[in-house]
Amino acid sequence: MKKAILTFLSVFLIIGGTWFFLNNRGNTAAKRVSADSKLRVVTTNSILEDMVHNVGQDRIELYSIVKRGTDPHEYEPRPADVSAAAEADVLFHNGLNLETGGNGWFKKLVETSGKKFNRDVFAASAGVTALHLTTNVKEEDPHAWLDLANGIQYVKTITKVLKERDPQNAAYYQKNADAYIAKLTKLHKQATSQFLDIPKAQRLLVTSEGAFKYFSKAYHVTPAYIWEINTEAQGTPEQMKAVLKQIDHSQVKSLFVETSVSPKSMNKVATETGLTIYSKIFTDSLAQKGKTGDTYYDMMKWNLDQIHAGLTKG
Repeated sequence: MKKAILTFLSVFLIIGGTWFFLNNRGNTAAKRVSADSKLRVVTTNSILEDMVHNVGQDRIELYSIVKRGTDPHEYEPRPADVSAAAEADVLFHNGLNLETGGNGWFKKLVETSGKKFNRDVFAASAGVTALHLTTNVKEEDPHAWLDLANGIQYVKTITKVLKERDPQNAAYYQKNADAYIAKLTKLHKQATSQFLDIPKAQRLLVTSEGAFKYFSKAYHVTPAYIWEINTEAQGTPEQMKAVLKQIDHSQVKSLFVETSVSPKSMNKVATETGLTIYSKIFTDSLAQKGKTGDTYYDMMKWNLDQIHAGLTKG
């Protein structure tokens, strides 16, 4: 009889403890950070992962959902992603309609993992002035990080959240953020005048996806593209006709193709125009670790230098 009672009590405590954990994950974040000593952070893509790493460094445990070289617009979360999200203290997503493909894969992931927006889940783009799509003016263009000034705002937002969720390391996070922001600011200031030595008629940036509106506005070039966003149809006759017309009315010397899309459509543009694809450039993903462009700073430096060289020399 005594043994049966002890068994019952053990089962009761296990079930009760599990229920309490599942229903209080968001409310017990600070306690878990203190006990585990490291804040558990999940990001939706490699660009955010690198930004968070620069701020949190060795004081956080970091997991990125969409792997390098993969398009974050359309993604199918794996069991490991759901598990990481469920155990996270903080989740960062880009927002601005980036992670909405596939019927809203990220929203479903948040719901499945038991998290809530603005409690556990934060948009790194908070505070950025959004541009909008031309094909649907009600939708925000998600590619704000391609303007370094916006990337700096992302870092400020990330830092604010990390400090609030892990106040014992707040000074450490702020010190790292200050150094990182200074580095990004220096590159941004250089870039704001980098393209002004190129005749305006040559400053047409031709890419597959229309991801460079923020970049173009910040750095004095004109964007041209085949399709506007990767969730649209890609390389339709109408799209090809429109971009060829823009090229024909310019003196552009080179084309570019993004690392995260197929070069098939841009190869057709090259054949039609006689222009060469000067370089691959980065948009939605960093390069694999150890390769050129494997950090946010390096991807932006690469893009700026390659685009300038391509528009200048051809």
